[in-house]
Amino acid sequence: MPDKIPTDFIENFLIVWDPAKGSELYKLGYYGKPVGIPKPKAGDFDVPLILDLMEGLYLVEKKIITVTESPEKIKVGFSKLKKRAKKLYEDFDLKYAVYHDLRESPEKIKVGFSKLKKRAKKLYEDFDIKYAVYRDLRDQGLIVTPGIKYGCDFAVYKQGPGVDHAPYMISVKKTKDEITATEIVKAGRLATTVRKRFILAIPDLEAERIRCLIFKWFKA
Repeated sequence: MPDKIPTDFIENFLIVWDPAKGSELYKLGYYGKPVGIPKPKAGDFDVPLILDLMEGLYLVEKKIITVTESPEKIKVGFSKLKKRAKKLYEDFDLKYAVYHDLRESPEKIKVGFSKLKKRAKKLYEDFDIKYAVYRDLRDQGLIVTPGIKYGCDFAVYKQGPGVDHAPYMISVKKTKDEITATEIVKAGRLATTVRKRFILAIPDLEAERIRCLIFKWFKA
């Protein structure tokens, strides 16, 4: 990708305002969520794209996007942004007015990798080990999305949402963490119910290595 895609840092999200650039980024690896489209079936859409900080940091590290924010730090929460975005496509005047109101400022401050990572660490518990796993999976060409609806850290696809079902549920643990047999059985039952494999990812940041435990269930 020759040109980096510009994004705005608002609250805890990164916004790609240009739908064409957002579509380009989404098709690159199913990054982000188009506003108002929970399960996009196609890569082309005419709405802004919202990135979370985990994927945003990865894209900054890979030099795919740039991040700026308003020096005035205008607070626009996700719900408010979504509500406005859904309204602005009723007609062009409203679309332009909202776009101009949210985006225009006297100047933009560039947000680099270190600053973005510092903020992400405040938002995510155990961010360093979770990001290490996210980055490793993405580097392998896998599609990684939040796994909150499955009670885990990541849901991992081979092809992408809407193309195939995520075959893996991944929970990230520290080496010193304890996990009970009951927790493993609960996770395994859920994984089996939704037809996925349950994986524990255990990063060693000093050794730059990630161990994965994959559970296979069978009838006794």
